[in-house]
Amino acid sequence: MDLKPIKTNADHEAALREIERLWNTAEGTAEGDRLEVLMTLVEAYEEANFPIDLPDPIEAIKFRLEQQGEDVKALIGILGNRTRVYEVMRGDRALSLAMIRRLNAELHIPAEVLIQPVHPRRRKKAA
Repeated sequence: MDLKPIKTNADHEAALREIERLWNTAEGTAEGDRLEVLMTLVEAYEEANFPIDLPDPIEAIKFRLEQQGEDVKALIGILGNRTRVYEVMRGDRALSLAMIRRLNAELHIPAEVLIQPVHPRRRKKAA
Protein backbone atom coordinates (compact mmCIF):
# COMPACT_ATOMS: atom_id res chain seq x y z
CA MET A 1 0.00 0.00 0.00
CA ASP A 2 1.39 3.38 -1.00
CA LEU A 3 1.21 6.15 1.56
CA LYS A 4 -1.34 8.69 0.37
CA PRO A 5 -4.11 10.79 1.88
CA ILE A 6 -7.14 8.83 3.02
CA LYS A 7 -10.11 10.14 1.05
CA THR A 8 -12.62 7.28 0.93
CA ASN A 9 -13.97 4.53 3.16
CA ALA A 10 -12.04 2.03 1.03
CA ASP A 11 -8.79 3.95 1.65
CA HIS A 12 -9.65 3.98 5.37
CA GLU A 13 -10.25 0.23 5.48
CA ALA A 14 -7.01 -0.47 3.60
CA ALA A 15 -5.07 1.75 6.01
CA LEU A 16 -6.60 -0.03 9.02
CA ARG A 17 -5.59 -3.41 7.59
CA GLU A 18 -2.06 -2.14 7.02
CA ILE A 19 -1.90 -0.77 10.58
CA GLU A 20 -2.98 -4.15 11.91
CA ARG A 21 -0.27 -5.85 9.87
CA LEU A 22 2.38 -3.43 11.14
CA TRP A 23 1.16 -3.23 14.73
CA ASN A 24 4.08 -5.01 16.46
CA THR A 25 6.89 -3.47 14.41
CA ALA A 26 9.80 -1.88 16.23
CA GLU A 27 10.07 1.89 16.57
CA GLY A 28 12.78 3.53 14.52
CA THR A 29 12.49 1.04 11.67
CA ALA A 30 11.11 1.82 8.22
CA GLU A 31 7.99 -0.23 9.02
CA GLY A 32 7.66 1.47 12.41
CA ASP A 33 7.78 4.86 10.71
CA ARG A 34 5.22 3.68 8.18
CA LEU A 35 2.93 2.60 11.03
CA GLU A 36 3.25 6.00 12.68
CA VAL A 37 2.41 7.86 9.45
CA LEU A 38 -0.56 5.59 8.75
CA MET A 39 -1.91 6.11 12.26
CA THR A 40 -1.66 9.88 11.79
CA LEU A 41 -3.51 9.68 8.46
CA VAL A 42 -6.25 7.47 9.93
CA GLU A 43 -6.66 9.76 12.93
CA ALA A 44 -7.06 12.81 10.67
CA TYR A 45 -9.58 11.00 8.47
CA GLU A 46 -11.61 9.77 11.44
CA GLU A 47 -11.67 13.19 13.11
CA ALA A 48 -12.99 14.73 9.89
CA ASN A 49 -15.50 11.99 9.02
CA PHE A 50 -16.55 10.48 12.35
CA PRO A 51 -16.56 13.38 14.85
CA ILE A 52 -17.38 12.56 18.44
CA ASP A 53 -19.67 15.00 20.20
CA LEU A 54 -18.46 16.45 23.46
CA PRO A 55 -20.32 15.23 26.54
CA ASP A 56 -22.93 17.33 28.31
CA PRO A 57 -21.17 19.51 30.94
CA ILE A 58 -23.25 18.16 33.82
CA GLU A 59 -22.65 14.56 32.74
CA ALA A 60 -18.93 15.31 32.48
CA ILE A 61 -18.92 16.69 36.03
CA LYS A 62 -20.79 13.64 37.35
CA PHE A 63 -18.40 11.32 35.53
CA ARG A 64 -15.33 13.06 36.98
CA LEU A 65 -16.80 12.94 40.48
CA GLU A 66 -17.51 9.22 40.04
CA GLN A 67 -13.93 8.65 38.85
CA GLN A 68 -12.66 10.32 42.00
CA GLY A 69 -15.06 8.47 44.30
CA GLU A 70 -16.76 11.73 45.25
CA ASP A 71 -20.37 12.90 45.23
CA VAL A 72 -21.90 16.30 44.48
CA LYS A 73 -21.00 17.54 47.95
CA ALA A 74 -17.41 17.79 46.68
CA LEU A 75 -18.59 20.65 44.45
CA ILE A 76 -19.45 22.88 47.42
CA GLY A 77 -16.89 25.65 47.30
CA ILE A 78 -16.09 25.00 43.64
CA LEU A 79 -19.53 25.98 42.37
CA GLY A 80 -20.62 27.89 45.46
CA ASN A 81 -22.85 26.95 48.37
CA ARG A 82 -24.92 23.78 48.61
CA THR A 83 -28.00 25.38 47.04
CA ARG A 84 -25.99 26.67 44.07
CA VAL A 85 -24.44 23.21 43.54
CA TYR A 86 -27.83 21.55 43.37
CA GLU A 87 -29.23 24.26 41.06
CA VAL A 88 -26.35 23.70 38.64
CA MET A 89 -26.51 19.92 38.82
CA ARG A 90 -30.28 19.94 38.17
CA GLY A 91 -29.76 22.20 35.15
CA ASP A 92 -31.66 25.08 36.72
CA ARG A 93 -28.60 27.35 36.69
CA ALA A 94 -25.96 27.71 33.99
CA LEU A 95 -22.28 27.43 34.78
CA SER A 96 -20.67 30.84 35.12
CA LEU A 97 -17.24 31.62 33.74
CA ALA A 98 -15.81 31.56 37.27
CA MET A 99 -17.37 28.13 37.90
CA ILE A 100 -15.96 26.82 34.61
CA ARG A 101 -12.50 28.07 35.54
CA ARG A 102 -12.65 26.45 38.98
CA LEU A 103 -13.96 23.12 37.60
CA ASN A 104 -11.18 23.14 35.03
CA ALA A 105 -8.52 23.95 37.63
CA GLU A 106 -9.76 21.67 40.42
CA LEU A 107 -11.30 18.71 38.58
CA HIS A 108 -9.30 19.02 35.33
CA ILE A 109 -12.41 18.90 33.16
CA PRO A 110 -11.58 20.46 29.77
CA ALA A 111 -13.01 23.96 29.38
CA GLU A 112 -14.35 23.12 25.90
CA VAL A 113 -16.64 20.56 27.55
CA LEU A 114 -17.80 22.94 30.28
CA ILE A 115 -18.61 25.90 28.02
CA GLN A 116 -21.30 24.03 26.12
CA PRO A 117 -24.89 24.97 26.89
CA VAL A 118 -26.56 22.82 29.52
CA HIS A 119 -29.87 21.44 28.36
CA PRO A 120 -32.45 21.79 31.13
CA ARG A 121 -34.07 18.57 32.17
CA ARG A 122 -37.75 18.17 31.50
CA ARG A 123 -39.84 18.26 34.59
CA LYS A 124 -42.29 15.43 35.08
CA LYS A 125 -45.89 16.55 35.19
CA ALA A 126 -47.73 15.86 38.39
CA ALA A 127 -50.48 13.27 38.03
